[in-house]
Amino acid sequence: MKLTYALLVPALAVALAASAPAQQSTKPAAQPGDELPDAPTATAAAMIHPNGPTVVMDTSMGRITCQFYQAQAPKAVANFIALAEGTKDWTDPETKKVQHHKPFFNGTTFHRVIPEFMIQGGDPTGTGMGDPGYSFDDELDPNLNFDTPGKLAMANSGPNTNGSQFFVTETAVDSLNQHYTLFGQCDDSSVLVVKTIARVQRDGQDKPLNPVILKKVTIVREGQPLPPAPNAAAPAAQPAAKP
Repeated sequence: MKLTYALLVPALAVALAASAPAQQSTKPAAQPGDELPDAPTATAAAMIHPNGPTVVMDTSMGRITCQFYQAQAPKAVANFIALAEGTKDWTDPETKKVQHHKPFFNGTTFHRVIPEFMIQGGDPTGTGMGDPGYSFDDELDPNLNFDTPGKLAMANSGPNTNGSQFFVTETAVDSLNQHYTLFGQCDDSSVLVVKTIARVQRDGQDKPLNPVILKKVTIVREGQPLPPAPNAAAPAAQPAAKP
């Protein structure tokens, strides 16, 4: 039996603990001549920044732009790029035919959306059970976690079952840490798009009642310009020059 690519996490509602009263310090005041404490050093997690190409996902509800963590998740990034550009063969989950030189994501939908959590896509069947006909192992960096909104990660049906399905988080979700391959960071404006998509009307399986379409996925290498927005106005026509 084929497993649905769902995010296997507990309920997101967590009770807030009451704040503990502040305590007075028993440490004696510093005296002249005492050594100053060492300056705080940046943690390894704080040193990790997005690196590598950028992915632009133009959806029916706006643009989502994310930069990959190529150094931390090279297999996931390479797989996503190859599927997006059609440079990697994949098997159509419905026809079972191998597809050559055909972009995978264009025209697919976000089949699972949950407010205050995430939006999930990358399944041509739109059911949560589709894949590209293969899987690859997790890449879990101990210093890379779901500590901020806009994380781009692989969805799976268990450890080491990554394929094509992915999700983008709306908030920080600590319960996802070290369970899903995190391979990109989306910008603030993209998080607003994610929030909008997550709040469309949906059925009991969290599937949008009206499809939210991933129209086109574009990979932008370093030094290349972002593609023009789909709804960008065309430049005004200039009058023909008089002879």
